[in-house]
Amino acid sequence: MLKSFNIYSYLDIMFNRRNFLSKMGMLTAGLTVHGISKGLSQQKRPKSKGPIVLSTWDAGLEANVPAWAILEKGGLALDAVEQGVRHTEDSINCCVGLGANPDRDGHVTLDASIMDHNYNCGAVAFLERIKHPVSVARRVMEKTPHVMLVGEGAQQFAIAEGFTLEPEKLSTAAQAAYSNWLQQSQYKSPSINRGNQHDHGPFAPTRLQNGEWNHDTIGMLAMDLHGNLSASCTTSGAGFKMRGRVGDSPIIGAGLFVDNSVGACVATGQGEDVIRVAGASTVVELIRQGRTPQQACAEVIQRIIDIKKERSKDIQVAFIALSIQGGVGSFAIHPGFSFAYKDAQRSELVKAQSWFK
Repeated sequence: MLKSFNIYSYLDIMFNRRNFLSKMGMLTAGLTVHGISKGLSQQKRPKSKGPIVLSTWDAGLEANVPAWAILEKGGLALDAVEQGVRHTEDSINCCVGLGANPDRDGHVTLDASIMDHNYNCGAVAFLERIKHPVSVARRVMEKTPHVMLVGEGAQQFAIAEGFTLEPEKLSTAAQAAYSNWLQQSQYKSPSINRGNQHDHGPFAPTRLQNGEWNHDTIGMLAMDLHGNLSASCTTSGAGFKMRGRVGDSPIIGAGLFVDNSVGACVATGQGEDVIRVAGASTVVELIRQGRTPQQACAEVIQRIIDIKKERSKDIQVAFIALSIQGGVGSFAIHPGFSFAYKDAQRSELVKAQSWFK
C-alpha cells in the first residue's frame, strides 16, 4: 500500500530496469502446472498434449465448462474459446454482452476478437444489438478477407450471416446503474445544446459504484489435444464510456495474440494502456525470447507502470498467458485479479500476483 512517501521514488526503487532482470530470476509463479515447478525455463520441455483452458476473472469458472466439454472430446481449441465466452455473453453482468452497462448515451456497444493456431483472426468493434459478437468475429475471420468490421457495417454483416437483431433495451441492472451514473455525473445527452462545453467529459469512471474496476472482459485461452492454441476476448467495454470508444479487446496483438510455435496471451483491464504496449503480442514475444509465461506477463505490466508512473495506482491491467509447452502465467497491476484454470486433473480459480500489494 502506498502511503506518505513519494511515489516516483518508490517506483524508481521498485521498478527500475537494472533491478528488474535480477528480480525476474527470483519471481515465483504461484502455480504448478502438470508438475512443472514455478518459474521453470521453457527450454527442453516436451510439448504438452493438452487439453488446457484458462480464462479471466471468476466468470471464467463457468465459461470454462462449455469450453472443456469440447476439449475433452478432442475438439478444436478454436471451437472451445468461442463457445466458452458465448456463455458469458449470454449472462447478465456489468461488462460483457447486451445486458451490460451502456455507453454514456445509453447504448450498449460490443467488441470481440478471436484467433486460431494458424494466425487466422477476426474482430468486431462498436457492434450494437447482436447477442454474440465473438461468433460474428469468427465469421469475419472465416468468411471475409478482413480482420475487423466495426459499427453499422459489422451489424449488417452479422444480420446477413443470420444473427438476430435484438431489441435496443437495457437490462434492469444496467438501466439502474445508468440512471445512477447520469444523476451523479450530470451528463447531458448530445441532443441537448451543451453550450460552450469543450472538455468532452464526463468520461467513464475508473471504478463502478460497487468499487469494482470499470473495464472487465472475458478472455479465454485454450490448448487442444492436438497441441494447438486459440484465444478469444469479448466485452461491452467501460461502462458509460464516450460514444464510439473502443478498447484493446478487438485489437489483435493488444487484447489477444496467438503464435502456435510459442504461446498465447489475453489481456483485461484498462484497454488504452494495453494498446500502448501492444500487450498480448509483447507477452508472447517475451516468451519466444525465453521468459516463462509468468515472467513475460510481469515484464509487460512493468512497462505499463514505467509509462503511467503515479497514475498506475488508478488503473488495473492484467494478462494471462499459456505457452505451447503448457506453462501458465498471469500478472496484474493491482491485487484482486483472478483467472480460472481447467485441465484433466483440476478446475480452480487462481489468484494472480500483482505489483501493488
